[in-house]
Amino acid sequence: MAGESGGWDDWLGAARRERERSGLQRRLSPRGKADGLVDLAGNDYLGLSTDPEVTAAAAAAAQTWGAGAAASRLVTGTTDLHVELETALADYTGQPEALVLSTGYHANLSLVTALADRDTLVVSDAHVHASLIDAVRLSRADVVVSPHGDVAAVDAALATRGDRRALVLVESVYSVLGDAAPLADLAVVCERHGALVVVDEAHGLGVRGRGRGLVHELGLHGLPHVLLTCTLSKALGSQGGAVLAPARVIDHLVNRARPFIFDTGLAPAAAAGALAALHLVEREPHRVVRGHARARQLAGLLGIDVPDGWVMSVPMPSPAAALAAQADARERGVAVGCFRPPSVPDGVSRVRLTINAGIPDTEWARALLVVAQVVAAHR
Repeated sequence: MAGESGGWDDWLGAARRERERSGLQRRLSPRGKADGLVDLAGNDYLGLSTDPEVTAAAAAAAQTWGAGAAASRLVTGTTDLHVELETALADYTGQPEALVLSTGYHANLSLVTALADRDTLVVSDAHVHASLIDAVRLSRADVVVSPHGDVAAVDAALATRGDRRALVLVESVYSVLGDAAPLADLAVVCERHGALVVVDEAHGLGVRGRGRGLVHELGLHGLPHVLLTCTLSKALGSQGGAVLAPARVIDHLVNRARPFIFDTGLAPAAAAGALAALHLVEREPHRVVRGHARARQLAGLLGIDVPDGWVMSVPMPSPAAALAAQADARERGVAVGCFRPPSVPDGVSRVRLTINAGIPDTEWARALLVVAQVVAAHR
């Protein structure tokens, strides 16, 4: 009865009907091991999630250490693998130290909530990932949302900070439009104001800077006021996240970051898989070169600007049109992404496409043809 359930059934039903009316109802779509789809929807940029060397390392770690870390990292959840991965990540990105967490989401939550509080000003780019938005909310800091990519607006916001500590939040490469943040200019502005800039390299690591990320490419690595977060689940094909920062910041997180302290450590298999993938990217730079060539090829085919990373999107006239294009591509054997509100910062529904340098050339050529036809039919 409605009274006994506190009205929840009515509320949930109404919410679902509104989502369906607006074309925003989402459903899980399980994929089989061999569904035959060419994947232009996921974030396995280098095709390393199924690389034999990576999967063998993950399997060996599971056999050695078990299926999970079994405890938080401050109890018994830190293994030699975690330490080795942290050292390798710091060396590869040119950062002083690294701290590995169970997800990239946790990396952003940990860094922002441990550094920001009511006495902090946070200046957040309008297009940052949901994990950074949620982190600011949890921190209870005073926040200014700056227009996307607007360095002057960030400068003006920081000028109002007074005696407060200040953080600026950006992504190196943004996950919807695929454009890059003006990091060099932001680093100068933040240094002048005594602010820290947090750069989420989720879509930069393994892609920009010959794989080392956009911060490294621009020569900003190792600067004490430039802090990085990243995920291990995209170009490195595994799972987990990391914060890369000066030792004093890492020490603070170990002692104050609740998403790190109270969470079970990253599974050893995921840590070993990410480490093996990192070594592969270092040893085989041709993977990154192939990815950039494919990004240029796909952008040219669609008549759009070449993105700064390996994610690109094509605006659609409505959520329904985006869904129809996604379904059409799937029927033809190609998986593409579909971004609809609230996942898109500007409210414009899109077909989202990602590059996978590991797709065989014949499958890649077939996928290009399908995408061009589908986009032309529904745009």
